[in-house]
Order: sequence, then C-alpha cells, then structure tokens
Amino acid sequence: MTFTLVSFHAHPDDEALLTGGTLARASAEGHRVVLVVATAGEAGLAADRGGGLAGRRLFELRQAAGELGCARIECLGYPDSGSTPPAPAGSFADLPVAEPAARLATILREEAADVLTVYDPAGGYGHPDHVAVHHVGLAAARLADTRCVLAATVDRTALRRATRILSLFPGVPADFHPDRFADRYTAREALTHRIDVRAHAGAKRRAMTAHVSQRSGGDSIRTLALLLRLPRPVFRRLLGAEWFVEIGRAPGPTLCGDVFDSLRGSLPGSG
Repeated sequence: MTFTLVSFHAHPDDEALLTGGTLARASAEGHRVVLVVATAGEAGLAADRGGGLAGRRLFELRQAAGELGCARIECLGYPDSGSTPPAPAGSFADLPVAEPAARLATILREEAADVLTVYDPAGGYGHPDHVAVHHVGLAAARLADTRCVLAATVDRTALRRATRILSLFPGVPADFHPDRFADRYTAREALTHRIDVRAHAGAKRRAMTAHVSQRSGGDSIRTLALLLRLPRPVFRRLLGAEWFVEIGRAPGPTLCGDVFDSLRGSLPGSG
C-alpha cells in the first residue's frame, strides 16, 4: 500500500538538511511526496542578499525537490521572519496560527495526506519560523484530520558525536563545539523514529548541493557548506539517519524504522 507524505518546512534548504533522505526514500518506495515551505527564505544569510534572493532560493528549492522525488511543491509565500527574535510584524512567525494553518490544511485535504512532518516544539535550534512551523503544522493537521504527524528533529547524542568528528576537519570555526548543541533538538530517549537513509545519501547530498545560495554568507562557515565538504563515505555515515518524534506516541524501547509504521499498524489485519 502506498501513502501520501506532506513535508512542511520554514525555508528552502531545510527540507534537504532535516528530511532529505526520508523524502527520497519515501518517493523511491512509491509513495507520493509533497513539499510545502512557509517562506522563500529571503531574510536568510547569503553572500548576495539582493532583491532576487527569494526567487533564487525558490529555484534552488525546485532543483532540490526534483532530486528528492517530490511530486508537488508549494510555497505559502509568507515573509521570512529572520533568525533573530522578535519576528518582524507581518512575518510568518508573527502571524496568528489560524491563517497559515487553514492554508496548509487545504493542501492536506487536497492530497488526502496520511503523514505530515513538522519540527519539534523548539524548532530544533530556536529559529522563530521553525517554531511557527511546529504550531501551524499541528493546527493544520487537526483541521484536516491528518492521521500521523511527525516532528523532524535530530538525535542530540548523535549530533554531538558528529560535531566532534566535524571539528577535526580544517577550516571549522573554533565555536563549532559539541557543547553548543547540548540543549538543541531532541534527547535520544524522547525519539520515536530513526529512519535509515544511507541508501539515499546521494539524493540528499544532491539536494543540499542545489541550494547554492546557502553555502556562503554570514561571519563563519555555513553548516551546508561544511557538510558538503565531507568525503562521501563520511557524509553517508554522519547523515545516514534522520529522526522524528511522532505526536501523541509514547517513546518505546525500539524506534520505528519507517515514517509509515503507525499507519501500517492501524490497517485492518495488520495486527
């Protein structure tokens, strides 16, 4: 049986970093994958932040989505809030939840979505738009009666281990240290899903590569650029798993290995 997965993100490139392997795997296994972004990411860091950045990032998003096998791409078109709170008036993170939730719910109904991915309640590392994705996504799922909502996150233990390895590579800033991630993303014991995406690391890497504008800008090396410097075997090892917390599901001793596990468990005769 096939399912429809809708993946909701804040900005172009978030889809590749957090869920790229999962989306590629779902598509390769015959499921319909729909990608929705709240903003065009026009306030993001980039070497060139001219008026054309939004269009450039949406072009990159389409390229990346093609690598991941997405069947439909939608941008809700809200203003990017930027990375420093408070969010500017009228930006995505400043809006009442109900309005963007209603628009996302329309897409969920159109697609008869089985699974929606959002972010964890803290937005991983606290970006206002990422936090808004969590709340808007949950509200939209309630409106559309979407059966399964998964919060995309990172295993904090694995992240700190990966950071130690990355710190060994030349050019990595001194502040890129495991302690920087001590309270970000999700503790291992709170996770419900660990998705093996090693077979789709190539698609994930190509999707990340498509986001050219996000490899430079700011005062230090960008995460995207750093990860793309990794030799392919190291990249596959460090980025070969993606993690989620299913909303309403209690963590157990064994992590689910597929984003559709809960749906398969609810099908008649599956018990």
